[in-house]
Amino acid sequence: MEEEARNFINVWLTVLACVCYCYFVSSKLPPGRLRLFSLLPVFSLFAALPLRLSTVLPTGVTAFFVTWLASFKLFLFSFDRGPLSSVPGSHPDPSKSLFLFILFACFPVKIKQAQDYPSPQTPKVPLNFPSKLLLCGVSILVHDHRDKLLLQAHPKLVLLLYSCMLYLFVDMIMGLSNAAVRAVLGVELQMPSDEPYLSTSLQDFWGRRWNLTVTNALRHTVYRPLKSFLEPRLGAAWPAAAAAVMAAFLVSGLMHELLYYYMVRARPTWEVAGFFVLQGACVVAEVAAKGAAGERWRLSRVVATPLTAGFVAVTAMWLFFPQLIRNGADVRAIRECKALVQWLKPKF
Repeated sequence: MEEEARNFINVWLTVLACVCYCYFVSSKLPPGRLRLFSLLPVFSLFAALPLRLSTVLPTGVTAFFVTWLASFKLFLFSFDRGPLSSVPGSHPDPSKSLFLFILFACFPVKIKQAQDYPSPQTPKVPLNFPSKLLLCGVSILVHDHRDKLLLQAHPKLVLLLYSCMLYLFVDMIMGLSNAAVRAVLGVELQMPSDEPYLSTSLQDFWGRRWNLTVTNALRHTVYRPLKSFLEPRLGAAWPAAAAAVMAAFLVSGLMHELLYYYMVRARPTWEVAGFFVLQGACVVAEVAAKGAAGERWRLSRVVATPLTAGFVAVTAMWLFFPQLIRNGADVRAIRECKALVQWLKPKF
């Protein structure tokens, strides 16, 4: 644990140095190919840094924050777009907001805008951070006693438990980042998720509720540029939008394959990429069906919510988790959570 903690600190010091380079050097260059070329060494380094870590959770968090989200933000920044270009002082006066630039580059946060694709429903049973932390602890306890609780004899129940644990872990990590940045800046940030267990459709789940930071990144780096490129060439909005949706889900799947490689260090099986391609195809089909059927055929929330959650959970059991389980990443991740608690106990 001590050695991995040192490696983790060294990795993030390297990230900090790279972001400072982007701020003081790349931001002085004109947006476009020249700025993008200046960022290529940073992209390469961000792709290599997770390989310096050996534990599952620190590797996954670093790869998610840096290799994926920070790289996407810097890619947009190279064309003077995205959250980093809107940081006050990022250009042409890079003297006032280095701290802000670092925060928005390294953390999965975004200042809330008036049009941030809100979910059409207000959450009815929101979970706060303490309740999520408690549920995560209970989930680990249930996993430890799965033999006594007869879960081992029902692998699907274990996978369902993993689905809950993944949601809780990702939401807590993103929520902690949001809370820390919000406390420092005193501004309202976009929430990391919007109670995804209340989704009434796959479009609602992936577009407005689950992991909104990733959704926003894919919307600006893949969906909108590709839709704008295809629409005049195809002569119609719907085919361009459908192709852009599929491309966004494909990119998400490929990035998840990369994250899996960092965490398990095993050859990709492309199952998780298949999971996201399947979700994208179902979102496109769902939107087309809604357009054809009209409002009168919409399912009520009582029916639509469990159907949506059930579909995501079942397909995740089929394609999302098997690669992690085969390589023992699930057991190692739970073991790391316990080791972290034991390591922190004497210090607090």
